[in-house]
Amino acid sequence: MPVLTLGDFELIAVSDGTYHLDGGAFFGVVPKVMWEKKIRPDEKNRVLTGLNSIVIRTGEQTVLIETGIGNKLPEKMAEIYGQPARLLDDLSAAGISPPDIDVVINTHLHFDHCGWNTIQQGEKIVATFPKATYYVQRGEWEHARQQHERDRISYLSPNYDPLVESGKMRLLQGDQEIVPGISVKVFPGHTRDMQAVIIQSAGKTACYISDLIPTTAHLDLPWTTGFDLFPLETIDNRKRYYAQAIPENWLTIFTHETGVPWAYLEKNEKGRISPRPT
Repeated sequence: MPVLTLGDFELIAVSDGTYHLDGGAFFGVVPKVMWEKKIRPDEKNRVLTGLNSIVIRTGEQTVLIETGIGNKLPEKMAEIYGQPARLLDDLSAAGISPPDIDVVINTHLHFDHCGWNTIQQGEKIVATFPKATYYVQRGEWEHARQQHERDRISYLSPNYDPLVESGKMRLLQGDQEIVPGISVKVFPGHTRDMQAVIIQSAGKTACYISDLIPTTAHLDLPWTTGFDLFPLETIDNRKRYYAQAIPENWLTIFTHETGVPWAYLEKNEKGRISPRPT
């Protein structure tokens, strides 16, 4: 369980486990002969994918970014993707219980990013983190409720609608500070309203960039996923991110990396982006 100090903040990497995604979908138009050099697929052409969440202890509040797949997948989806459901155990191993969480931030509402937002309690769906305020972009929630044919499989209403209805989930409109030192910034591409989380303390900056750059294997600009609704915007917003994160030496945190979930980024003389371990 990697732990890192960022200024006055403590960052703890926790995980909901790993699951499998189709390699072709994960790398979009990139030919298999290229992407399999970075991530080896299994016999079903699936690649192992991480489910990384981050706990931030600010000294005043405990913030959780992303909540993995959870334990409520419909049976068919659980057969396809698996349902490791490890996040609460990881939090417990770090000495954190659900009531300890003050803030939950979802970058977007795909099922593999917000599954532990809620749990089944009898016949009711309730907040997993009972004292927390949850945050997501209003546009993301509105798109989720449209249940569009293109991506409705990615959106499961029990993960978010009960929280909106109860007032526990706040719907944001654009970039905003959530608590001192932790803010969100919209980076369209994967979805129209996906937000990254910017963490700043004592002159140090980290960014949970979410599915704009899901793993270190996706650092090259055109290596977008087949899940991106707006791949050209993914490329443009990666450029926007690199233009600030690299010269300012931001720590980049990757949602779906299976190893150490964070790294600093650097650009070589040919313009290629690569990770530099912490």
